[in-house]
Amino acid sequence: MRVDAVYENAHLITGESALAVLNGRVVALGEDAEGLSARRRVDLGGAYVVPGFHDAHNHMAWYGMGLDDVPLSGCRSVEEVYDAVARRAAGLPAGSWVIGSGYDQNKLAGGHPDRHGLDRAAPGMLVRLKHTSGHMTVVNSAVLDRLDLANVPVGGDVVLDAAGSPTGLLREQAQLLLRPLTYPTPLESVVRGLDRAGEQYLSEGITSVQEAGIGGGLVGETPAELAAYQLARSRGLLRVRSTVMVAASVLHDLPDGAGFGLDLGLRTGLGDDWLRVGPMKLFADGSLIGRTCAMHEPFAGTGPDAGAAASSGAAAGSGAASAPRAASAPGAVSDPGEAQNRGYFQVPEDELARTIRLAHEAGWQIATHAIGDRAVTVVLDAYEAALAASPRADHRHRIEHCAVLQPAELRRLASLGLIASPQGRFVNELGDGMRAALGEHRVPWCYRLRSVLDAGVVLPASSDRPVVNGAPLLGLADMVRRRTSSGAPFSPEEAITPAEALRAYTYGSAYATFAEDRLGTLEPGKLADFAVLSGNPLDESGMDDLRVLATAIDGELRYEAP
Repeated sequence: MRVDAVYENAHLITGESALAVLNGRVVALGEDAEGLSARRRVDLGGAYVVPGFHDAHNHMAWYGMGLDDVPLSGCRSVEEVYDAVARRAAGLPAGSWVIGSGYDQNKLAGGHPDRHGLDRAAPGMLVRLKHTSGHMTVVNSAVLDRLDLANVPVGGDVVLDAAGSPTGLLREQAQLLLRPLTYPTPLESVVRGLDRAGEQYLSEGITSVQEAGIGGGLVGETPAELAAYQLARSRGLLRVRSTVMVAASVLHDLPDGAGFGLDLGLRTGLGDDWLRVGPMKLFADGSLIGRTCAMHEPFAGTGPDAGAAASSGAAAGSGAASAPRAASAPGAVSDPGEAQNRGYFQVPEDELARTIRLAHEAGWQIATHAIGDRAVTVVLDAYEAALAASPRADHRHRIEHCAVLQPAELRRLASLGLIASPQGRFVNELGDGMRAALGEHRVPWCYRLRSVLDAGVVLPASSDRPVVNGAPLLGLADMVRRRTSSGAPFSPEEAITPAEALRAYTYGSAYATFAEDRLGTLEPGKLADFAVLSGNPLDESGMDDLRVLATAIDGELRYEAP
């Protein structure tokens, strides 16, 4: 047999020294590969070869398009934020948009930016700053004056200052108030974002991603978003394999008994090895570092949002019912002096349960965002009820983030056959803010890894990029070390081994989207997607020095380090 390529003189993670490729798939390893005739032989110079990294929860379009935003993740005070905005505004015509991304109030002296500071920084401009979590946005007065503040959507709030005036901070579903000004994103902009993101992903060894929400909701760019992926693919600009999660808000009841889904009856599984429809994506609650996720007990009394509102919009769900005072009206304006903040739900609990039941009955895989421990409980209840009413083997329903997971709920998750999809990198970049929000007593429940594996649950790995840096080599190290950016340990008992972390970022992520039959391991018959590394990823002592030397998809090198 003559193969397309043999990659040799390598250290494969499987223990062999060579890999042969034919028609985009692995056909032989080790001596079996070395003995084959090949059209091309590639000497890897003793480098290490692992399956291509697979990010199970990221936002590729959001990341790619955000590369043009004012970068704010490095700011350490609100004044630095204002200075960055002013520098960008100085080069733009009056009335232009100035959009920034990546600020984290937990890392800023002065907390959240506000509209008055933005007014001073960029007079005559339209300013929007996206929080690193994606769960809140700050706008200036020029934007605020254009919003319909009398109709704040359920599951969100507009924050007020002590005098009762809007600060410019829009949380959760209140960000939808911006839609008349910013939506939909032109398809060509989405295509360009996918292209730019894909180039970066390849340089990091990423060969597959799962896009965590398209077509609607807070993370969707346009109702025709899948068309952007198809356009990118037809032009050779979809550079990594993509599974797209469809926003629950665009699903509906179909005629002729076709169930709950998209027009034409589309649901999970449609597509091919490069582009396919994955789970339905549903939001239960909000953000931990933004203190909007639904908790059983109040957030800790430290940090810049310690007194933030208990629940605006939460009358739609049970976050309000657990609060010690009456809930705000659905879709409200909140007073930051409100005490006993337990966060809130983005949709009413009964609506959440109904959507999960209908999607399950229609054959969808379901991925539900749940961060707070109360949200996790409610989502588990909904999955349990749906499965009891309509049993389905190997459903692989997921809880995205599953951030605050109490021990009893971990046992339920395992018994129901669910998948938890946490983000290891969060511990490093967001861990100090998460600790401030939770208090030390709840940190052991936060972004659990070891306990999930020990419970027999398959663990995928992901970044939620652009919330944090999405480079898998950083994520692998954080899953092993469990230290925050300040150097503080963060529930170190939840650390896993380098081998377990690598398996999560390859096989585990493939399993989470029913792709383990073709992705996630290097073995004959599977797609020849792999990353070439400068050192051994199983050696913890050398993790900081690892570099990606090359990335292959279908056995073709798509990236080579300069």
